[in-house]
Amino acid sequence: MTTTGPRLEEVTPGNLDAALGIRVRPGQEHAVAPVVKSLAEAYVHPGVAWPRLIVDGDRPVGFLMAFLDIDWHEDGSVLRSGLWRLNIAAGEQGRGYGRFAVESVAGELRRRGTKELYVTWHPGPDGPEGFYLGLGFRTNGETSGGQTVGVLDLT
Repeated sequence: MTTTGPRLEEVTPGNLDAALGIRVRPGQEHAVAPVVKSLAEAYVHPGVAWPRLIVDGDRPVGFLMAFLDIDWHEDGSVLRSGLWRLNIAAGEQGRGYGRFAVESVAGELRRRGTKELYVTWHPGPDGPEGFYLGLGFRTNGETSGGQTVGVLDLT
């Protein structure tokens, strides 16, 4: 049976090549790491990274990776969860898959009892700030690695 509509799949040996094949538009590579880097980070951060392939029907359309309870201040005082990476394939952008990805991460975090979803984005006119603000994220005045920090209330 073929499932229609977008869904998340765990990255497995059977769909690894499809995940690695996800490429953003040429002008966006500076704003988001490639899937291969995300999967390497997931490997070295087991239990913290939550990588998923975004599939519509039988077509891979994107990749996301959430982070779960990371030590935000590196002293154990603040644990946060959120969206670490979002890569929507160049030819699939503008079709609602980014919104689906954020809503899916929000749903997973709510299921785990998390009250806020964090994300960082590359600032500037070619970055995804408008996308995230349009989904209800608000900036909180913080930066992380030169990126803007946004937060979405999940309550």
